[in-house]
Amino acid sequence: QVHLVESGGGSVPPGGSLRLSCAASGDIYSRACMGWFRQAPGKEREGVASIYTGGGGTSYDPSVQGRFTISQDRTKNTLYLQMNSLKPEDSAMYYCAARPPPCAGVSEIGTYTYSGQGTQVTVST
Repeated sequence: QVHLVESGGGSVPPGGSLRLSCAASGDIYSRACMGWFRQAPGKEREGVASIYTGGGGTSYDPSVQGRFTISQDRTKNTLYLQMNSLKPEDSAMYYCAARPPPCAGVSEIGTYTYSGQGTQVTVST
């Protein structure tokens, strides 16, 4: 059984920062494809960033490249998403997701086997 719990969302002004966390439990974290996707009302799921926990390789959607950083703490089985220079268009529910290898592209993160309940990010003045 895999359980993912996100936290860290909130409301910030444009240009602000947030760090999302995803605590993972279950027999998946040591070598897993993990990542973040987001979904705004009326829009489709959008992959944001991915990482392979076994090797640390990362990839990003072009819309967040250079602003967002995905990382992990393997001692805590926790995934992070540092979000800087936030824009109003970044507003969405953010979800952590995971699947066993092989990993898929960033655009496929929304289809991963496991996901959490989400944490809301709102960027507005």
